[in-house]
Amino acid sequence: MVTIWWCVLGLLTCGYFALAGYDYGVGMLLPAFETGERRRRQTLGALGPFFLANEVWLVAAVGLLFGAFPHLEGKVFAGAYVLVVTLLLGLVTFTASMQLRSRRPDARRGAWTAGIVGGAVVTALSWGLFLGNLVVGLPLTADGSPSGDVLVLFSPYAVLWGLGFVALFALQGAAFLAVRAPAELTGRAVRLARAFTAPVLAFLVIATGWGCFTFDGVTALGVGVVVLAFAALAVTWLGLFAKRYRVALLGSMVLAACPALLAGTLRFPAVLVSPGYALTVEQAATAPGTFAVLAWFAPPSVLVLLVVQWLTWRAHRHPVDQRSLLHF
Repeated sequence: MVTIWWCVLGLLTCGYFALAGYDYGVGMLLPAFETGERRRRQTLGALGPFFLANEVWLVAAVGLLFGAFPHLEGKVFAGAYVLVVTLLLGLVTFTASMQLRSRRPDARRGAWTAGIVGGAVVTALSWGLFLGNLVVGLPLTADGSPSGDVLVLFSPYAVLWGLGFVALFALQGAAFLAVRAPAELTGRAVRLARAFTAPVLAFLVIATGWGCFTFDGVTALGVGVVVLAFAALAVTWLGLFAKRYRVALLGSMVLAACPALLAGTLRFPAVLVSPGYALTVEQAATAPGTFAVLAWFAPPSVLVLLVVQWLTWRAHRHPVDQRSLLHF
């Protein structure tokens, strides 16, 4: 039963990265499309119908984490407190800037545009640092308490993940714009997507090679996720060069979900590790009675989330054009 709930948490978390990754990618790439206010609004309008729905996956994942795995939640947030705060600042800045940028047609929008770009970059870096630390091991003491050494969170391996996530989300955002942006911007989006495949490949190769000589207790599931990541990047690259941009976007979405999937499966059933300390999924789980309560609410909520997400994509499956209503 505990493993099933861990899989549900994994579904929600991977769904968030697969969908919201292109939110932050589009935000980071916004300056590359700034040839005028009309172009900026079209670029943001391509993302507009999706970005709030995408972030609902994170809300659902955090809610399930609190309810189903409270012991894991406490240790993760305490051990990476600085990164969690930085991540929240990035998310709030990005979301608020997206919402407020076009609220007044006569207002100056430079500060809000900077908030979108800056919030997206901070969010991408923070997620990379956060997941990189989960993979390499949070700085915890032998009893699972925070070590208090904040600088350990910015180890070279974690910084590699932070920079890798910037490239990964940028690739995903460019692939998304190749599908949803106006036809006159498609070429630029494709060129950007192709350009970011090289740094993403470098991130995968270096992180994998580093991990081979560093990590202990790696499971077959973890190895499978790494193989899946390389395969997803290959699909993305082939889709871009074959002009099958929806295939490229799907490949980039799977690729963006792989780091979170790796963090949850690398040493399973251990779900949180640190030198001299390990927390298994059974130890992280809540009481059986709480799972019984969650069973009444979680399945229908996940089903509604999936249906709404599908309907949103169905309604906005065509690229932005002159007839599109732009809210952002």
